Amino acid sequence: MRIGILGGTFDPIHFGHIRPALEVKQLLHLDKVWLMPNHIPPHKQMTNVSSQHRLAMVEDVCQQFTDLEVCDIEINRDSPSYTVVSLQNLQHTYPQHQFYFIMGMDSFLHLPSWHLWQTLFSHCHIVLCQRSGWQLDAEHSMQQVLDEKSINHVDYVQQLASHQAPLTHGAIIPVPIALQNISSTAVRHKLLNNESVDELIAPTTLNYIQQHKLYLA
Repeated sequence: MRIGILGGTFDPIHFGHIRPALEVKQLLHLDKVWLMPNHIPPHKQMTNVSSQHRLAMVEDVCQQFTDLEVCDIEINRDSPSYTVVSLQNLQHTYPQHQFYFIMGMDSFLHLPSWHLWQTLFSHCHIVLCQRSGWQLDAEHSMQQVLDEKSINHVDYVQQLASHQAPLTHGAIIPVPIALQNISSTAVRHKLLNNESVDELIAPTTLNYIQQHKLYLA
């Protein structure tokens, strides 16, 4: 199976996570997208609610959107959630699967700061979500990486259809998707100020937040 992986703190999960994940699945004809909540994110100080609550909210979303599934490999780990370690473990546990790690351009530009980032390509393809028409500065250090590893998503899908797909890992596949101008910070701010978040998070997430009185002062 071809499995997309979308990691994050999901504090809380919102449509800025859900909609791009579903769009990537459709564009690349993936079988599933696994949502992988972090337990101890290396690039953040702390989360606002417990791992138990964040995992429960992701599980509820996956019940509503059946193209999505929970991957709890990181949230059950008591050490920092280094992506490369998680992908190594996933590849070892599920050798029959092919993994596509989904990230935005902001994360891609900071990829050299990630733990053993260059070995990521040994375990997965990277799906690079970018706004249509957006171009990386030609002088940027990551442009060379993109030039070396990039595969057009349309060409990639055509190769899959003709059973001539490229390698099972190591490529960067840029996809033009409708990125959502939503952040967990904005959702928490609205919740704190008793403002509507109906357009930002799934109803099941709002119900959980209200039930457990999360993100209050």
